[in-house]
Order: sequence, then structure tokens, then C-alpha cells
Amino acid sequence: MSLALVLYAGCSESEHASSAPPTATTKGPEQAQPTLPTIKLWLGAEEIAAEQALTETQIQTGLMFRKEMPENHGMLFVFSEPHRASFWMRNTILPLTCAYIGPDGVVLEIRDMKPLDETPIEAASAKVQFVLEMNQGWFARHHISTGTVVRTERGSLLETYFTRR
Repeated sequence: MSLALVLYAGCSESEHASSAPPTATTKGPEQAQPTLPTIKLWLGAEEIAAEQALTETQIQTGLMFRKEMPENHGMLFVFSEPHRASFWMRNTILPLTCAYIGPDGVVLEIRDMKPLDETPIEAASAKVQFVLEMNQGWFARHHISTGTVVRTERGSLLETYFTRR
């Protein structure tokens, strides 16, 4: 996504920093980030523990340099606004599958990603506000498909992350 398009859309560049690989002049993370705080998520009847990537740095680093991830664990990326997300696998050796999720918590798309592949995998929808990365094939193994609703112990994803309590 070009800077002009980001500014035209009224979003800051940092909100979309993970949406495309950094340029050659951008220095990215050099090691795995510490395990982030987790939240329980339910995808239909399936329960998982998801690390929460909430800040720009957490989102940009994601699962880079991680060597393993338990079967029912993942990482949830939370964006302040819906947009056309695009994820890639710089410095990520784990084979992953990502679910692009709308503001209503509904899985819009499920896409496999190749380790170390920096080719952006752009969502078809411009309504992605959350992205959930799991071990590759997890969604298929657990019969999770598009249309599945993702919830937390506090309710919907929007209630959990954007409603003041």
C-alpha cells in the first residue's frame, strides 16, 4: 500500500506498517519478541490461546524468529480500523495459516503462508480488523472455515478491544 493511499484513506502509516514488507532501507526486528499476553478465543466450539499483538512493534514483529508454537496457540493481530490487510513471512520459519477477520469477528478468508516468503498475501476484503495466525493447516484440521465467528471470554472482538469498561 503506498503512503499516498494510506494518507488518502485517513489512516496513519503506522496502522498499516505490517501490511507490507518494509523497504530495503527499513531495519526490522532482529530476534523473536518475548511471549505476549494471551487471551482465550473461541472459533465455533474450538478454544485456543492467542498472543495479542496490539502495538505497532508487536504487530510488525509477529511470530518472526519463533521456532515452534503449540497446536492450539496462535497470535491475534488487532488493528484500530478495518483495512485491506496484507501479511507476509519475513524472518518467519514456522509454516502458518492466517485468518482475515472482520470487525464483527467473522472469518472472511483463510490463507496459507510459506515460511520466509516475503510476498504479501493481500486480503480480498478491505474490512479486515483482526488477523489470527495459527500453525499451517490448523483451521482445516479443526473444521474452521469462512463465516466462523471468533469470540473471547469478554464477548465479541470489538467489545473486547474497543469498548471501554
